[in-house]
Amino acid sequence: MNTDDTEIIENNREPFRRGYVQVYTGDGKGKTTAAMGLALRASGAGLRVFVAQFIKSGRYSEIRALERCGQTIVVRQYGRGCWLRGEPSAEDSRRAREGLAEVDDIIQSGEYQLVILDEACLAAWFGLFTVDDLLEMIDHKPEWVELVITGRKADARLIERADLVTEMREVKHYYQQGVIARKGIES
Repeated sequence: MNTDDTEIIENNREPFRRGYVQVYTGDGKGKTTAAMGLALRASGAGLRVFVAQFIKSGRYSEIRALERCGQTIVVRQYGRGCWLRGEPSAEDSRRAREGLAEVDDIIQSGEYQLVILDEACLAAWFGLFTVDDLLEMIDHKPEWVELVITGRKADARLIERADLVTEMREVKHYYQQGVIARKGIES
């Protein structure tokens, strides 16, 4: 590591010269889990992390674990805590749009080096906000902020704009045999 990189990490505002855009999508399990793992890794390196969860609400096990990280990881939820089926309600849309506006301000503040938009792909697919809103956020983020966007049904334009895309593909899942979400594993 050269002297410039050490200085950047010590002031903790710009830990790397360029932050990339990552998308975790697909129908398989593990998108949020991967993003939370990255949040823990970044926190362990002394970076500040902001996690915005769309659609979701509640104190899942990963939320409780992240709360133990203290000030380095902040989590906010902008959902009602239910899976959307059919048309989203006006309340779903209001929460998501207000959340996205708040996240945009947070990204621009420069306070966080890693920002995770959990379930934002699915929120855009449901029309809670637009893919164009996400693309605009990408275009205007500070260069050194890493942005991770998760969720099923990632739009092709978002995939094209991202620097890294991982698709979680379900090959086999015990849910098909009637196993419900288990605490500590799926919830």
